[in-house]
Amino acid sequence: MNRRNFIHACGISIASSCLLNQQLLATEAPLSSKCKPIIGSWFEFNHHNPAEGKYWDPALRSFTSAQWREKIREIREAGMEYLVLLSVADKGKTFYPSQLQPRHDFECPDPLEAVLSAADEFGVKFFVSNDFWGDSGDMYKLMTSKEVVSIREKGMEEVARKYGHHPSFYGWYYPNETGLSENIDEATIHYVNSCSRKARELMPRCVNLIAPYGTKFVKADANFARQLERLDIDIIAYQDEVGVLKTDAGSAGRYFEALQKVHASVGRARLWADVEVFQFEGPVYKSALLPASFQRIRTQLEDVSPYVENILIYQYIGMMNKPGTTAFAGHPTSTELYTGYIDWLNKNK
Repeated sequence: MNRRNFIHACGISIASSCLLNQQLLATEAPLSSKCKPIIGSWFEFNHHNPAEGKYWDPALRSFTSAQWREKIREIREAGMEYLVLLSVADKGKTFYPSQLQPRHDFECPDPLEAVLSAADEFGVKFFVSNDFWGDSGDMYKLMTSKEVVSIREKGMEEVARKYGHHPSFYGWYYPNETGLSENIDEATIHYVNSCSRKARELMPRCVNLIAPYGTKFVKADANFARQLERLDIDIIAYQDEVGVLKTDAGSAGRYFEALQKVHASVGRARLWADVEVFQFEGPVYKSALLPASFQRIRTQLEDVSPYVENILIYQYIGMMNKPGTTAFAGHPTSTELYTGYIDWLNKNK
């Protein structure tokens, strides 16, 4: 599911890309052959659906620079190496000082600088979002509108100019996606490839990521392979969609198995998973997000581990908090999920 709607209803040559993938793959090893650990998470400054973010949005708006630093330290301490920033702007305002739009009224004057500085310090790699510069509820317009394309490219230029010096600025995340329906549609291919051209113009060594929804509907055949081969992207983290009740825990693995085979046949993009660690307090898409039980999440991790290189989650913010943290944001049960996961991680090292 699309990350805006989820949560409203969330060029280089093939040869050089494959070489980069091999170099990066060599630096990363799984915890065990059976179940991989969580290597990273989505990250946000504010949830664009107030109903879903009710347990953490107020806290994030009042975070100081010191608290943002503490949250990054806490996440790295939990063994997570990658963070995927959902958006740099939303609802006509930015999360950093910009000449393109006014800034959201946060306690911290520059949350983006705060988290990237902390990530430099603690060895975290950020995929920095290149959107939402328009109405996050109109995904197709964000992907295709010439007006939005123009401000998005200006935004990428501004973000790269202001923050590109940070070692933690690892690459870009393109959050606008259409759902997979057997195949990768032409609008997505054009959008992704256009974003990648601009990303590499600004930061030639960047590593770029997308996280499409509709994983269960993929028809992993020769046609899908041809579309995948045309897609200029380094990493695809497919959503397991367990949290939004489109897939049952323990059943998504068969879709990832099929994807693993087609990715291997093409050699075009690294295959990661985007595992949903939330549940809804009430109706799906219309109520607050709560942490799921670690028992359910462990089933999800075990299910997809044999087929993917790395596992990201949606998301640490709001769903996990270290007990006693000075940067608490989320439901009280978020400490239980943190403790359950860390206990399991320590036992399986």
